[in-house]
Formats: sequence, C-alpha cells, structure tokens
Amino acid sequence: MIPGSRATLAGFAAVLLWSTLAVLTTATAGIPPFQLLALGFGIAGIAGVGWLLRPGGPGAGALRQPAAAATLTIAALAGYHALYFTALKHAPAVEANLLNYLWPLLIVVFAALIGGQRVRAGQWLGTALGLAAAVLLVSRGQAFALEERHALGYAAAIGAALVWSLYSVLNGRFAAVPVTAMAGSCLAVAVIGGLAHALFETWVAPTAGQWLAIIAIGLGPTGIAFGLWDVGTKRGDIAVLGALGYAAPVLSTGWLLAFGRGAPHWTQAVAVGLLLAGAGLAVTRKA
Repeated sequence: MIPGSRATLAGFAAVLLWSTLAVLTTATAGIPPFQLLALGFGIAGIAGVGWLLRPGGPGAGALRQPAAAATLTIAALAGYHALYFTALKHAPAVEANLLNYLWPLLIVVFAALIGGQRVRAGQWLGTALGLAAAVLLVSRGQAFALEERHALGYAAAIGAALVWSLYSVLNGRFAAVPVTAMAGSCLAVAVIGGLAHALFETWVAPTAGQWLAIIAIGLGPTGIAFGLWDVGTKRGDIAVLGALGYAAPVLSTGWLLAFGRGAPHWTQAVAVGLLLAGAGLAVTRKA
C-alpha cells in the first residue's frame, strides 16, 4: 500500500460523514447556533473521553497535547462550526452548504502557499472556478444581486471555508499529537459554545426529533469524523484529500434535496461541476 494511503482513506471517510451534517443541521431548525455547537461537541467530547477511560483504555493521559496544537484545534473547531451553523440558519441551505464547500479547493491552494510548494497556474485557475461557482450560487444565474436578508449566511459560509482549509493545512505541523487528544478539544469547544450561548442566545428546548439529530451530529460529523480527519491531515496526502473533499458537496446537496431541505435549480448542478473542475485543475501536476 502507498505510504500514507490508509491515512488518506481515513480522511476521506471523514468527508463522507460530513456530507450528512447539513441535512442533520436543518433538522434542528429553531435551535440557536451556539446552543447547537455546545450540545454537538459536548456529546462528541463525552463520548470520546468515555472511550479513553473505558477498562483497558489509554486513560486521561491520552488527552495531553502542546498548547499550540490545542489552540489551533479548538479555535478552528469552534470558529468553523459557529460560522457553519450560522450560515445554514441565515441563508438557503443548499447555497450556504455549497459555498462552505469551497474549503477543499482552498486546502489545495493553501497547501501550496503555506507549505512552500510552487503555486501552479492550474491552482489559480481552480480558485477562479471556485469563485465563479460561489457567484453563480448566490445569483442563481441572474444579474448579481446579493440579497441583504441572506448576506450574513453567505459571509458565514465563506468564512467557514477559510477557517477549515487553513486549519487542515496547519494541522500537519502537529503530526506527533495523538488523535485521542481530539476528545479534550471537543469538550473545550462545547464549553466555548455554552458560554457564547449563555451570553448571546436564549435556550430552546429541542424536540425528541431534534435531540436525535443533535446526537447524530455529535457522534458522527462532529465526533468520529474529526478523529478520522486528524489522522488524514497529519499523515495522509493533503492535496489528494482536498480533491476528495469535493465528494462532500455532491453528496451533501443530494441529502438536502432528498429530504426536501432545498429546491432543485440548474445553477446547483453547474456550480458543483465548476467546483469539481477547479479541484481537478488544482491537483493536476502538469497544470
């Protein structure tokens, strides 16, 4: 097996889990973003710590990590999800979701810029195609006019893409930190979310169906997925992961449409095509 291929596959498994996040989040309509952040990561952190403390488990010592690594992870997890949940609650779900999925393309570009690799013409063209996709999604093929009522959601989605792509590239600098430390980071994010919720929001009691969605978010897209992505970004091929990341918007949009959380529109298909083409150009070594 090619060195790093198992870690790359682990990262791709995280991408598959993330494709369910948008539809699960829309099932929590009415739950404030920071409340959802606190609950989702609280479930993920408690489950992770419980696994570490199980009989025969590695114990609490497995949570240790350097301050720099912890700061990067906690800031990225908290910042990304606060922006992502805000985007889905202040803009149409399909458009906000696809704007967020500029992150795979940005990962490839940042891997070149931050990693000291030469930025090829194909990478810049791929970035331009990603921007074209974003414009098409917002305008729906009409004369460009950003609807003020959705501006916060669109901005939050793009901000989430920037945060996650930067984190994914920088995380490779902490390859020696074990994946088990992610459980502690999740708990820290839950505390941050809880404090922000107490300061800026009012508690909304989830329904039974919303609790099921929140538990699913905590165990899957904000739980197991982050452990898998941690392995992928530290030991796998980050450029390949960036390209594989574009499986997520395709699957995620499909989930949203299948569950009636968005209205089909030709611009969505074209935007996905542009994003895929951009990713392909970004990772083609001859481009």
